[in-house]
Amino acid sequence: MVTLQGQPISQVVMPQTERDILIDHCVRKFEERYEDDEPAEPKAYGLIGGSFSGETLTIGKIAPLRRNARAIEPHKGFMDDALNRHAIASVTPLDKRGWVADPAETRSILMDFARADLELVGTYHMHRVSWKGDSLRDTPTKLDTILAEQTDLLMFIISMVEPTSPIVRTFYEGDGDKEVVIAA
Repeated sequence: MVTLQGQPISQVVMPQTERDILIDHCVRKFEERYEDDEPAEPKAYGLIGGSFSGETLTIGKIAPLRRNARAIEPHKGFMDDALNRHAIASVTPLDKRGWVADPAETRSILMDFARADLELVGTYHMHRVSWKGDSLRDTPTKLDTILAEQTDLLMFIISMVEPTSPIVRTFYEGDGDKEVVIAA
C-alpha cells in the first residue's frame, strides 16, 4: 500500500468522464490535432486533482497542460542536463523531449482544484513509441522516476503504443515498484 500526502491508498477510482478527458487528450495529441493555445508537438501532459475517502483516492479533475516552458531558462538547462544524463535514446531527439509546465498555467489549475476542494494528487503523460525491452511503454522510465522523486504525487502513464487500446497505469513518484491499482 502507498501513502500519498499522508493518506494510505489502496486504489484509485477514475470516473469514466475523467478517463475520457485523459484519453481524448492523448489521442488528440497522438493524432497531431492541436488546439490554438498549445504547441504542435505530439505529447500529452497534465495535472490530476482528487480527493481521499478512507483508502480510496477518487479523481475529480483531469487538467491538460497546454504550454511547454521547456524552451525557457532555467527550465531548459535543467531538462537538458536531466535528459543528457538519464534518458534512453528514442526516435525523438533529446532537444525535443521533456516537458516543463508553465508556472502561470500550473498556478491557474491549482486554483481551480482548490475551488473544487480537490488536491493535486498526480501528473500524467503519454508514451507513444515502443522500445526494445518495453514494448508497451506502460511503465515509468528511469528519467520519469528521477523527475518524480520526492514529489509525493502519483504519475499516470498512458501508453499510446497501440492508440486504439490505450493503457493507463499509475505509480507513486514514478516508481515502477509502487503501482496503485486503478479500479474499473
